[in-house]
Amino acid sequence: MHVVAETHSHTNACSHAFSTLYENVLACKRKGLPFLCVTEHGPDIPDAPHYWFFKNLVKVVPSLLEGIILLRGAEVNILNYEGKLDLSDKILENLEWVIASYHTCCCEPSTIEDHTKGWLAVAKNPLVDVIGHCGDERFRFDYEMVVKEFAKNDKIVEINAHSFECRPGSEKNCREILLLCKKYGVKIVASSDAHFFESLGDCQASLKMMEEVDYPRELILNIDYDRFLAEARKRSGKRLV
Repeated sequence: MHVVAETHSHTNACSHAFSTLYENVLACKRKGLPFLCVTEHGPDIPDAPHYWFFKNLVKVVPSLLEGIILLRGAEVNILNYEGKLDLSDKILENLEWVIASYHTCCCEPSTIEDHTKGWLAVAKNPLVDVIGHCGDERFRFDYEMVVKEFAKNDKIVEINAHSFECRPGSEKNCREILLLCKKYGVKIVASSDAHFFESLGDCQASLKMMEEVDYPRELILNIDYDRFLAEARKRSGKRLV
């Protein structure tokens, strides 16, 4: 398997990533990735762009650049265990691909009960498309209870290859989450969480895990051009191309 869409990427709009948006686009063109989701960190991460970045993103950046289809979105931070996000509904409504994630710099890890409560609230938010790197052991939750809600609310779960290297327990936990996603028929994507253009599309660790658990290919959105385009159109409400 290989991906046709990079669903989670960062630019030097935040100072801990090292490529421009245009460099990312050119890298996707060179690597044969027809889709790129632009998902900069939300403003509550210390070095993230100001909310004006997200307000202007859809106005300024075209949806087609160098032949690459751009989904102009964000990786918003979940700020508490009531599911509060760091971008307003008004801004989120205009974005085309919204990932929601917990980061320790924006929300202090708590108990399994609190983490479960938080993810259940996010699952019910209609402005969130994708559940970001939820295998982090520091934010362990009741996987079965929450994955059932992800399925019920048509959330996409990402299997984030970068997490296997940098977030404690992620490889083991993601396998458990993936098996539950399979049980409940959840749509998934493989992502690189690239912070440098050479890493775009580097999702082989995630894809290998999907193959090992025999995940239904029709539920892996970003391994098929038509399937991903249809989902992107549904989520964004736009034709895109």
